[in-house]
Amino acid sequence: MKIAVIGGTGLIGSRVVQFLKDAGHEAVPHSQSTGVDVISGQGLQQAVTGADVVVNLTNSPTFDEASPAFFRTSMDNLLAASHEAGVGHFVILSIVGVDQVPQLDYYRAKVLQEDLLKAGPVPYSIVRATQFMEFIEAVLSWTTDGDTVRLPATPIQPIAAEDVSRAVAEVAAGAPLNGIRDIVGPEVFALDELGRITLSHKGDTRTVVTDPTAGMFAAVEGDVLTDKNAHLAATRYTDWLS
Repeated sequence: MKIAVIGGTGLIGSRVVQFLKDAGHEAVPHSQSTGVDVISGQGLQQAVTGADVVVNLTNSPTFDEASPAFFRTSMDNLLAASHEAGVGHFVILSIVGVDQVPQLDYYRAKVLQEDLLKAGPVPYSIVRATQFMEFIEAVLSWTTDGDTVRLPATPIQPIAAEDVSRAVAEVAAGAPLNGIRDIVGPEVFALDELGRITLSHKGDTRTVVTDPTAGMFAAVEGDVLTDKNAHLAATRYTDWLS
């Protein structure tokens, strides 16, 4: 099976390509570095021509009010090119609970991306994952002031990028779901406690202060970023840290 992985050189995309190749598929990575631009459309038709499946792992360069425009333009361009090329399956990566956090610009943008795919002309699959373990340090940096890190106690269920990539590859190699598959990490943490675990493991002397108003995840109410009924990945956070 020939699979075009758009955004195939990034954190998730490069791993997806390798998993697909290991499974015997012809997985071809495409990105701006290979001459493919999802906004201008440059190189898109050539990238998807001959592909049985398109996996779109491109992401908005910002998390603010500009992000919906990125996803609308990129999906319009990719879906049109894929339909013209006769692609039989289109896969995207989204976020567990994304449709339950309308307060966040980026989450609304990802819902838009999902809706465009569902309404589009190509059979599809959506893989929703929880927050990547690889991004936890960035989350800490957003609300660091000197030696203090302010974090809300928002429940999250972090997942390793390796596990996300494996799930995306498995879905891409299968029949279109025409629906959603959720995948989550094996443990739920309060974000502030996860921050303390992370800093302690790294010998970082910053102090985590619980602040329900701090950072992007302060807008999240309840446990919508977790899912007890989803597919459970294997990697535990402390094992990943080690």
